[in-house]
Amino acid sequence: MQEIVNGLPNIFFTAQDAQKLAPSAKPCYAPVSRNQFDLIRSSFGFALHMHQPTIPAGGYNLADAALVSNLQNMMENQNIGDNHNAPVFMNCYTRMADFVPALVARGKNPRGMLDYSGNLFWGLRQMEGGRVIENLKRITLDPQFQPCVEWTGTMWSHAVATSTPVPDIPLHILAWRKHFAAIFGEDAVKRVKGFSPPEMHLPIHPDVCYAYIKALKEAGYQWLMVQEHSVENLDGAGIRRPHYPHRLIARNSLGETVEIIAIVKTQGSDTKLVAQMQPYYEAKSRDREDYAGKKIPPFVFQIGDGENGGVMMNEFPPMFHQVFEEIGTQGTVGMNASEYLEFLQAAGVRAEAFLPIQPISQHRIWKMIEGKYTAGAADKAIDQIKAKDNSFNLDKGSWTSDRNWVKGYEDVLDPINNLSACFHKKFDTRKLDPDNSAYQQSLLYLLLSQTSCFRYWGSGVWTDYAKELCRRGMEAVKRA
Repeated sequence: MQEIVNGLPNIFFTAQDAQKLAPSAKPCYAPVSRNQFDLIRSSFGFALHMHQPTIPAGGYNLADAALVSNLQNMMENQNIGDNHNAPVFMNCYTRMADFVPALVARGKNPRGMLDYSGNLFWGLRQMEGGRVIENLKRITLDPQFQPCVEWTGTMWSHAVATSTPVPDIPLHILAWRKHFAAIFGEDAVKRVKGFSPPEMHLPIHPDVCYAYIKALKEAGYQWLMVQEHSVENLDGAGIRRPHYPHRLIARNSLGETVEIIAIVKTQGSDTKLVAQMQPYYEAKSRDREDYAGKKIPPFVFQIGDGENGGVMMNEFPPMFHQVFEEIGTQGTVGMNASEYLEFLQAAGVRAEAFLPIQPISQHRIWKMIEGKYTAGAADKAIDQIKAKDNSFNLDKGSWTSDRNWVKGYEDVLDPINNLSACFHKKFDTRKLDPDNSAYQQSLLYLLLSQTSCFRYWGSGVWTDYAKELCRRGMEAVKRA
């Protein structure tokens, strides 16, 4: 499978790819783990989130500038702002491929989960001859390191679900899996069982959330990361067992439901929690508890940016080594999420017995609907709630509760929505020809335009980038 096709990342999938590249239903991690589950008192895990957007900045004229990674743009302009951090960022993207083998060589049992956007993969391939990609292959493909490192899937272009046109959500999900398989191989992508949502965002709108979780399940994903404050019990109360897996229930206006296992990220978004290995120290104070019919160890989990900020750049390496030099294979141990879930399954813990949860604030919507499911029921209920409470908002279910991913970004979202509508009018995604160059260009620009950075960083050059990507996408669609 080629990683680069016609100069573009191989994100061009077919219906057959979706089936062929789905995660394995068989255990992949627990059978090769050195951890002694019966002797484990508590466990912890962490994920490193890595992303750099692709931008039209390879030249002076925005209209014909080459697509480059923001990291490359930083490298080439280190005298501007914080761009001097670019070499440090590059090191952060590759260093786990050095840390893990060094610890394993000393007989240690390290763990770490990695979440890289498709944009970043492409950018790293474009830079320094793909040195970082080749280094990451070591810990991805060598059997002695596979128990230590778990990759998670994500939206290819780091798109936030609520501000992404619903028909495009499956495109991001499947594009990432195809791209990852093209880089690391089909065996490696079958070990990618969990999903890391950009910005830890979970859609609150019932119909959007249902479509999102349904797309994840259809791609074969078995579990999803969620932020503790973005979910609630079915009665609206806050969750009380965050260190154990839950069942996220997604229900739409028609009353249809789909569910997926949720691994809960606790506390806030501060990268200090990962850099200083807080999950380990919290896990040390915990013990097995009765849950889902068994007495099982808790799993304390965190995710943070893997490169962003001095604390991750400087404090994470010594703390990571210190923790995994200290621990062994029993007592308090490091585990990755799929490894933990596979151990639970082997111990007879049924996922059906996990506590059910739903996106935050949905209990108010279901109370208004009162079981009268019909097309548009959720929209009608939301309008009724807003009429009584103008503070009710559906756009903030992410790592932060004060960022709205829709309001104020209409000048970007309108072109994105127009491009999406034209794309789907032109191309039947059920009958795609992955070798069609017009389709390839159109899909790439569609996905690139939906990167969350074009909203996160506000108006100005970032919104200009998004508009230019939409313009190019519309031209590609018209040429098809």
